[in-house]
Amino acid sequence: MSLDPQIAAIIESLDAGFPPVHTMTGEQARAVIRSRFVAPDHPEQVASVEDREIAGPDGPVTVRIYRPHAALHGPVPTLVYAHGGGWVFCDLDSHDGLCRDFTNRLPAVLVSVHYRRAAEEGQWPAAAEDVYAAAVWAAAHIDELGNDPDTLLVGGDSAGGNLAAVTALMARDRIGPRLAGQVLLYPVIAADFDTESYRQFGAGFYNPTPALQWYWDQYVPVLADRTNPYASPLSAADLSGLPPAITVVAGHDPLRDEGLAYTAALQAAGVPTVSRFFEGGVHGFMTMPAFDICSRARAQVCSDVAGLVGSDGRFKTGTSAP
Repeated sequence: MSLDPQIAAIIESLDAGFPPVHTMTGEQARAVIRSRFVAPDHPEQVASVEDREIAGPDGPVTVRIYRPHAALHGPVPTLVYAHGGGWVFCDLDSHDGLCRDFTNRLPAVLVSVHYRRAAEEGQWPAAAEDVYAAAVWAAAHIDELGNDPDTLLVGGDSAGGNLAAVTALMARDRIGPRLAGQVLLYPVIAADFDTESYRQFGAGFYNPTPALQWYWDQYVPVLADRTNPYASPLSAADLSGLPPAITVVAGHDPLRDEGLAYTAALQAAGVPTVSRFFEGGVHGFMTMPAFDICSRARAQVCSDVAGLVGSDGRFKTGTSAP
């Protein structure tokens, strides 16, 4: 396998610049990551951006609602989105660029969720319950969002991909809300640090094994809880009845194997699933707009979502590798 040339050109400096979060508290890690964030001078224009507080399981949850720039007539999909960051850091601002891009590309109304982050703000299952609550809220307010109850989706990247997958499980188990799909971008799916992809890419590829282990320690500190499907969706005994899935797997990512395993498990359970494998990508590459592979992946995912919620109601199963 070959690393994307643009990423390969800077991977050493990219990897060296990743802060040693595993030596910090959650609060310290959030402060460090936040200090590195630089907002663009000219963010992509969308029709509107609105921050709102909704009712959560243990208090208000802030969501940011994006509406697409293009003039639209009639209903559009609504995507409830959970940002990545190891369940510990990142926020609505860190993923603002990706959310703006997605809302315009799809086009769709996007609801980005500022869930409680581990450890000081809340451990498992706090974040999962917050994202599920946002999905319930979106379903109840669909007339003022995308206005199409048949095209409500959940999605997320990395730890947010975990929360999206868990929300899909919760929605099935709790008999609602009804979801049209789940969009899982290199999701954290299992607390297994002994896979071949961990051995290959756990050092030198930007998202090191000590950090990944630390994320789990912050979010799900009790080892026995990590086999709960609402923490590790790959542990679910039954994945049938879940909404169609779009999965993205990066070839140079410690999480590669669990992403592929979850894709296979969904397909084996009869869940219509499209998997996009980007061999040259590293973990988090879809939030790195300087790379061409990021733009290609975003375009592919949005095309897949459009196919998923198309008027013909069809969703092509199988896997492919762009």
